[in-house]
Amino acid sequence: MPAIAPYIERATAMPAMPEVAHKLLQSFDRDDLSLPELAALVGQDQALSAKVLRLANSARYSPARSVSSLPDAAAALGLRTLRDLTLSACMAGAFPNIPGFDRKAFWRGTMATAAYAQPLARWLDADEDTAYLGGLMLRTGQLLMILVEPQRMAEVASHCTELDSRIGQEQARMGVSHPLISAELARHWRFPTALIQAFNAAADPLEVKPFCRLGAALRLASVIADARDAGVSATEGLLQSQAALVNLLQLDLAWLEAHLPDHRLAVADADALMQ
Repeated sequence: MPAIAPYIERATAMPAMPEVAHKLLQSFDRDDLSLPELAALVGQDQALSAKVLRLANSARYSPARSVSSLPDAAAALGLRTLRDLTLSACMAGAFPNIPGFDRKAFWRGTMATAAYAQPLARWLDADEDTAYLGGLMLRTGQLLMILVEPQRMAEVASHCTELDSRIGQEQARMGVSHPLISAELARHWRFPTALIQAFNAAADPLEVKPFCRLGAALRLASVIADARDAGVSATEGLLQSQAALVNLLQLDLAWLEAHLPDHRLAVADADALMQ
């Protein structure tokens, strides 16, 4: 507990998530949420609306014509995608700027993790919307750790020379890893219990009992994001760092490669978020 205590304190000091985000989280359990209702909800926040429209016009979605209003975005993208984009904008706006920190690179990795979590969730018969949100949230613990211990986190980063080594380096050098901090932040923000459990499990999916398929999907999505960013295929990256987990899940890597979005499109949303 002592190692994690300062980060829990920092997590609980974070401002509450916007009301729009809380309503969107609650909508995961609703089958009756309509596109007009969602567009009206997003439209209550002018700054959020502007971010969502930038995302809707990003290269990943390539709309046939420029999307200039939330109703247009709703019609062009559909309910699930519009909700995902809105949550992305809420998440990116929730954290302060950190001097010297490459914010765009961080959110590129985060958006890629979210995008890759969806096909993994499909293979594992998990909810794709929840997986996308989990991908958005998984690495945010790093931001809190940097805010509390910037020099030690810089040291951690300097030792992350191998794929998927950050969590182990954090645990060894700081006594806690970022998925566990993300879980505490998710608890503060009243995220679904299933996601809090998944973040805790993502720190070491093979050791957590009972086994958490969503936590495994998030860890693998993060590996793929880093692998592709380094110019390594998803298959090579997963077999290099998480072969035991791939085997346990009986993951068809050829199927996965075929269903992953292009990496350039997976990270395109981050460029729009940072404008």
